[in-house]
Amino acid sequence: MAEQKSSAVVGRSLLARLPSLTVLGPFIALVLASIYFAAQTDRFFTGQNFSLIVQQVMVAGVLGIGQTLVILTAGIDLSCGLVMALGTMVMTKLAVESGLPPLLAIGLGLVVTTGFGFLNGLLITRIKLPPFIVTLGTLNIALALTQIYSGAQTVSGLPNALLFFGNTFKVGSTVVTYGTILMLLLYVLAWFFLSETAPGRHLYAVGNNPEAARLTGIPTQRVLLIVYTLAGFIYGIAGLLLVARTGVGDPNAGQTDNLETITAVVLGGTSLFGGRGMIFGTLLGALIIGVFRNGLTLTGVPSVYQILITGILVILAVTTDQLSKKRA
Repeated sequence: MAEQKSSAVVGRSLLARLPSLTVLGPFIALVLASIYFAAQTDRFFTGQNFSLIVQQVMVAGVLGIGQTLVILTAGIDLSCGLVMALGTMVMTKLAVESGLPPLLAIGLGLVVTTGFGFLNGLLITRIKLPPFIVTLGTLNIALALTQIYSGAQTVSGLPNALLFFGNTFKVGSTVVTYGTILMLLLYVLAWFFLSETAPGRHLYAVGNNPEAARLTGIPTQRVLLIVYTLAGFIYGIAGLLLVARTGVGDPNAGQTDNLETITAVVLGGTSLFGGRGMIFGTLLGALIIGVFRNGLTLTGVPSVYQILITGILVILAVTTDQLSKKRA
């Protein structure tokens, strides 16, 4: 009898140490999707194809870092894609048409996107407006400013400095872009910030229970302002990667990227209710979307089914999040 009780205790202890379903789920989904598409076409399981998938999700993956920080505070940012687009137009037009040094043009583009993030944070923390409404408003402002400033014209003939992260190098026979390395580095930095620093832990606390966080001495309003400002800066970096990947400044870019980044964050196991989630889950979520799109394209499935499957995955991820929250 004593041995049975001891075995039960050990079993419960091992189960408690296992990662939760929200952590394992995205990884399992990514592995199963990869196995399925590898069985459907021999073109899927190649180093070159995986490199292509990562390049395709590179911009959304970096946008997803900023979106994850916001959602961890129980907020949401609908403006991310259009703020990124405005930043790309500032960078490219200043570098090409105004003749500014490329690094200065990039810096000013980052200032613009960071300023939009600061504006979002200011309206949310000082005027107490809901994040959904604030970022919906700045989405439209950024869209209008992008079209006005660009004259709805694409900017080409970019200097090499703006295209650097689109350059490649080889690992064996696989071509890898410098933008991919930058994306992975940003994820490592975001992980370190969230898990190893006091401000990162404060961010989780604010998302989990803002009133309790305030009572423990955490400056909740300052945390939110910093989060939205930092997210704006990250959107600017995503814009630089977009320019490097496409080779142009496109005024019509980013118009659906907000939905794609929210999808990646949710698929990655971050709770829309705030306070729970892992930054690397967002990377897995972006890769899941990339794998499905790539695999369905290789197998000749029409693009409309890609959208259908993505929508189903989002509903399943949110349902899982809701059920786990009720159990907790």
